[in-house]
Amino acid sequence: MAALRKGLHRLVIGRGTRFDIALPRTNPENCSMPDNSGPDHAPLEPKDSLGRRDMLGVLGGAALSHWMGTTPAEHTTPLFVRDVSASPPGMPSQPPVFPRKADFAIEDGATYLNAAYTHPIPRVSVDAARIAAEKRGLMRGAIPAPSGTPTPRALFAQLINAKPTEIAHVSSTSAGENLVVRALELDHRRDGNVVTDGLHFEGALMNLNELRKRGLDVRIARPTADARIDLRDLERLIDRNTKLVEITATAMYNGFQHDLKAVADMAHANGALVYVDIVHAAGAEPLDVHASGIDFAACSSFKWLMGDFGLGFLYAREAIWDRLVRPVASYYQAAAIDQHVPPYMPAGAYEAVTYEFARSAAGFFEMGSLTGSSEVGVALLASSLTYVQALGVANIQAHRAPLIRKLQQEMPRLGYRAMTPLTSTGGIVTFAKQGLMESEVPKRLAAAKINVRLAPHWLRISPSVYNDMADIERLLGALS
Repeated sequence: MAALRKGLHRLVIGRGTRFDIALPRTNPENCSMPDNSGPDHAPLEPKDSLGRRDMLGVLGGAALSHWMGTTPAEHTTPLFVRDVSASPPGMPSQPPVFPRKADFAIEDGATYLNAAYTHPIPRVSVDAARIAAEKRGLMRGAIPAPSGTPTPRALFAQLINAKPTEIAHVSSTSAGENLVVRALELDHRRDGNVVTDGLHFEGALMNLNELRKRGLDVRIARPTADARIDLRDLERLIDRNTKLVEITATAMYNGFQHDLKAVADMAHANGALVYVDIVHAAGAEPLDVHASGIDFAACSSFKWLMGDFGLGFLYAREAIWDRLVRPVASYYQAAAIDQHVPPYMPAGAYEAVTYEFARSAAGFFEMGSLTGSSEVGVALLASSLTYVQALGVANIQAHRAPLIRKLQQEMPRLGYRAMTPLTSTGGIVTFAKQGLMESEVPKRLAAAKINVRLAPHWLRISPSVYNDMADIERLLGALS
């Protein structure tokens, strides 16, 4: 075990609120071993504790309580999930007050309505990253974090109702999707098919299209004229040779939401597995992967999880691990590893290295140091996940609902066609208009310092916790 030197850092939250946090020592040569790893230079960590890689950026309940309010919020939960966004242990249970404008350093005078593109990072998470960066520069050890302090892995598992062992760190949503395809050997096997739809993430469709060129049978359900996916169209494409059904929980384009339970039941009835892109669902709407029955899910953290680029999550349901082929082999997957070097060599036949893979999603999928996967990125992500948990996903959703409802009511009056279902409970609302980019709209929005997602013939609006009705009125005024 690596020796630990004592040290304590102080985190300032808001005005005058301070609490001390313990940051565990990190071996600079091996700065991001997976949880519960066992090499000599990577101390074993208690389950879900804050370890060498998953170090502290999280916030205690006492530090959060001073900015939490008591305004009640309605819960608008999709039928296919249950709300698992209850406050973590030690978090305040009362609903927060919205909007949370002071929690973000958005430019003065700007209206940011583009959270689905990139979510601003909470101030408290920027502070957590700064403290971690300062500690990293000092290369000074610290006392270990208290047992049970949640890691990003554990926080994310709680957010989507998974086991921490079912979560692996990946660099992006696309990396997770590619790993799943390889774990099912679909990158080279040609004895089955993959079913997806035209509202799936464009990067995933690109990957599947390239596999189709190599001979994989890829079947794509076409969206309806109003940009929905009819479940019956998926059902017609799935058969006993289907190996994988790939979908997006909440579509990037217009926020269309799949009934995950219905898709999973349909796929499983034919022996197929289900992969879901949840990058626009996790943190934006209550999500329960166990109740839905899906087998895989992946997301980055720079959208509704309010983190940064380069560090995301891949969920793999424990019950299907034995059906997987390890798509990569890496030191980061080892539960224990020993390289045999002179002068103290084990007796018997020479083996350069002996190791055991971890029985976990990390043991199947993690590989290499990810961007931000050591001190700074993990501190930021742990803090942002705690911030999301403290607000409560259902509360975030309820705050956002009237803003989106207002847009659904007013935008058609301005000549925009609504492309998002009125029943959608996600964070995205999209409107179509021919020749949008060639019109005066981009100039008007730029002059008003309003940030939305603009495309040649559509615009996407995605409000978040810092927005209020005044922001929506400002947008409508600029478009009028």
